[in-house]
Amino acid sequence: MKNLRFVRFLVSLFFLGSLPASAAPEMERVDYVNPYIGSISHLLVPCFPCIQLPNSLMRIYPTRGEYTHELLDGLPIVVTNHRERSAFRLSVTQGNELHPIVSTNWDQEKITPYDYCVQIADNSIDAHLAVSHQSAIYEISFQDPSKPATVLLYTDNGRVQVEGKSASANQRLSRNMKIFFSGEFDIQPEQVGILRDGKISNEKNVEDRRACAALRFPAGTKKVCFRYGISLISEEQAQKNLVREQGSVFNLAKVAADGRKEWNESLSNIRVEGGTDDEKTVLYTSYYRTFERPVSLSEDGRYFSAFDGKVHEDNGQPFYTDDWIWDTYRAAHPLRALIQPQKQENIIESYLRMAEQMGTNWMPTFPEMTGDTRRMNSNHGVSMVADALYKGLKVDAKRAFEYCRKGIEEKTLAPWSGKPAGYIDDFYKEHGYIPALKEGEKETDPNVSGFEKRQPIAVTLGTSYDEWCLSRIAEFLGEKKLQQKYLKLSYNYRNVWNPETKFFHPKDKDGKFLENFDYRFGGGIGARDAYDENNGWTYRWDVQHNFADLANLMGGREELVRNLDQTFTESMGRGKREFYTQLPDQTGNIGQFTMANEPSLHIPYIYNYAGAPWKTQKRIRQCLKTWFRNDLMGIPGDEDGGGLTSFVVFSSLGFYPVTPGFPVYNIGSPLFSDIKVNVGNGKTFHIIAQDCSEENKYIQSATLNGKPLNRPWISHEDVKNGATLVLKMGSRPNKEWGAAVGNEPPSAQKL
Repeated sequence: MKNLRFVRFLVSLFFLGSLPASAAPEMERVDYVNPYIGSISHLLVPCFPCIQLPNSLMRIYPTRGEYTHELLDGLPIVVTNHRERSAFRLSVTQGNELHPIVSTNWDQEKITPYDYCVQIADNSIDAHLAVSHQSAIYEISFQDPSKPATVLLYTDNGRVQVEGKSASANQRLSRNMKIFFSGEFDIQPEQVGILRDGKISNEKNVEDRRACAALRFPAGTKKVCFRYGISLISEEQAQKNLVREQGSVFNLAKVAADGRKEWNESLSNIRVEGGTDDEKTVLYTSYYRTFERPVSLSEDGRYFSAFDGKVHEDNGQPFYTDDWIWDTYRAAHPLRALIQPQKQENIIESYLRMAEQMGTNWMPTFPEMTGDTRRMNSNHGVSMVADALYKGLKVDAKRAFEYCRKGIEEKTLAPWSGKPAGYIDDFYKEHGYIPALKEGEKETDPNVSGFEKRQPIAVTLGTSYDEWCLSRIAEFLGEKKLQQKYLKLSYNYRNVWNPETKFFHPKDKDGKFLENFDYRFGGGIGARDAYDENNGWTYRWDVQHNFADLANLMGGREELVRNLDQTFTESMGRGKREFYTQLPDQTGNIGQFTMANEPSLHIPYIYNYAGAPWKTQKRIRQCLKTWFRNDLMGIPGDEDGGGLTSFVVFSSLGFYPVTPGFPVYNIGSPLFSDIKVNVGNGKTFHIIAQDCSEENKYIQSATLNGKPLNRPWISHEDVKNGATLVLKMGSRPNKEWGAAVGNEPPSAQKL
């Protein structure tokens, strides 16, 4: 067993060997979390090592880009938007030259989910940070206390104020939104004031585009502590948040211990035995990632909403935002619906409130701290609602149906736009597909982004799925006519199916497929003229709700399997440099399959729908082993706050929600021999994978609650009732298990 100190503080990220078991304390679940996994990106954005309690407003990560960046731009106060924006900076220096933000080298950095330690300024200053939900505390120590030290507090586009041991600030985040902090030091500085031209003035308050306060501590100061609260309401509320969470004392050790306890409790919903330490590390780190977003904005029963610029009462239901639904609807929301249903109910209610606060009653798509940015394509909040309803969660179905419908039908389907419906929407309603532009044809719809383009296949397929989800909600409400209306529309993907090539193919406004179209490289940068971030090989499988019909379109189950096999074996067609220059999001390749982008997550499971579950078992193990590892590059692409890593959580446990909106899970191949998932109400879903190992990845037989199970899926009801699934594993596939016609997972009903 690995030494606890090594795992907890991550002194080294590579394999340094093991200590004897007798020398190591017992591992707790939080000790398996390695926040550094993925901190070097394969191409685009790294996975930042986040210090944050579950779904909390207070988020921190080091003020640099990738792990390899040599300098920190000061020390962080709070991250205001997942992986993108930070507010404020804290800098520490013992030099005489003062700048608003002091860039410094760093060393001996150690990060856990709840605290952060780093040595800066050539190892002469130690900084230790611990976080709570809406507050944090720094402890800063000086190796050479003979020199005076200065702490600088910086805000970009805001106000900062200092007086004695106290400091407060605000920073504008958008037209109608600010963030505030209020804090205090444990000792009295010898000089405080506003930084002007590198010197500390006598001013105590300033509002400016680049405002900075400075607090100088005298020679002989060995350590100084700074604790602060944050708020989206006011500085006064920030101070209340600090006192509520930390009381009246400076006690970093207690804040860290409380954070550690909370993480252990949160992570304990999943308990595994067997497997390797690295596999447990990847599992629990992936699970920790799913708590990064969305974040709760509720402060003492109130919250500020950027969706209308007002402070609201939360009426006992916390308000959540910062959720990129295009990424998270696939697995992160279903994971929460299973393990934390009450939190998921509050998140859905938050979406409904956002729709109302925006004044449109359109379901949001990319709700961030500063409002709905309408990024990516489609309107997958409807998936989150349908999935929750059929899993027994408490959702206002009538209200949700209307807001989802309006978001799909009244707002434009043009990607990255929140404008009312226009030309392409009218065309879609009449013809059942988004028209592609011919080569050289100019864009005529002002709703369409010049860079993001129409993404006609991605939007047609995504909207087909969204309309199926609408049909599911209508069915739940007993609205049979509406159910049939949207069920019929859910087959619109057929309108862009090319029966000759067996791909979804961009079609122009005259109903003709674009000629000489290349499914690897057609569509320009990110394939956005046709698809989105991924090429035609990925979107060939983007019919989450109806694989039975997709099999029919391809010519039957055998053809579906053959085409799946070809996806994993087809060459990239060009060198990596050329391929990734055009398709930078499509990393993590196995043939034309990409493990790095969310539209691909369900693809390895499609074999279950075609009588070849053993190939799903093979592919899942291959994907996990190849692309998700306990190292700095152990995530193959952009990790969107649970969008990608929720796939790892489910797949490591042996099951996956291929179609949110159906209360079922596909069975894959678990990594662990004994798995217990706490599903609430005193119930535990128990998976026993007998003889499970790296080699024994194939299911030989299965029982559910002691009865033979010969299908590659299980129902949500069985899971929630605390079922026991026993899988007998072996090194060679049992090609008969789960393969019979009629045993495949459910698809949308046929028209």
